[in-house]
Amino acid sequence: MDTELLLPDLADLVTEDDTPVDNFASEKQQRLLTGALYSSLPHKTFLAAANVGIYTTPNRPPIVPDVFLSLDVTVPEQWWEKQNRCYLLWQFDKPPDVVIEIVSNREGDELGGKLSRYEQMRVSYYAVFDPNHELGPEELRIFELRGRHYAEMTETWLEQVELGLRLWDGVFEGKQARWLRWCDAQGQLLLTGDERAERERQRAELERQRAEQERQRAERLAERLRALGEDPDLER
Repeated sequence: MDTELLLPDLADLVTEDDTPVDNFASEKQQRLLTGALYSSLPHKTFLAAANVGIYTTPNRPPIVPDVFLSLDVTVPEQWWEKQNRCYLLWQFDKPPDVVIEIVSNREGDELGGKLSRYEQMRVSYYAVFDPNHELGPEELRIFELRGRHYAEMTETWLEQVELGLRLWDGVFEGKQARWLRWCDAQGQLLLTGDERAERERQRAELERQRAEQERQRAERLAERLRALGEDPDLER
């Protein structure tokens, strides 16, 4: 049997609707989460995206998480083709490994319908970041798929993806806030490209200062030798 006949017709699939739905804070938080992964994990194979639809079947409306991470997959080369513009489970042959929702209000149903949908989809980890405490006192809640259902975690290390999540008070793109960040097993942040560049700039500046201090020390020593009547440039 020709396998192409088994593939669904994607002609009427809505892969994007061009409707702006996010606020500035959510958009910046999404970029922080996806950008740090691509800057810090250049040798890993994965797909991280924000506001990209996930289809479980062609006949069911997609769900559009704020951020998702899927390991061992990449964006298809021809990404403008209809079947490659969003995350089709039957194309990637697996669900995302992590989904993150950023709560802006009480209308998103992050702990109700969305949680159930990701549970049915078999997403390994589901995180809900609630910076304004719209849903309760907890800012961050993480659920792990255990068997057929989610169980809320007490730790923030996601063992299956070898990444952690943590809250961080700091400045990102000029905005001081409490952000959700990826981290390693020691709790060290995964840095963005700008953070890595700034760290390298600081390292280079320290090296320059050390070299200048060494030059000044050598010059002072040479002056002492001259005062003693010795030529510091004379080879011995």
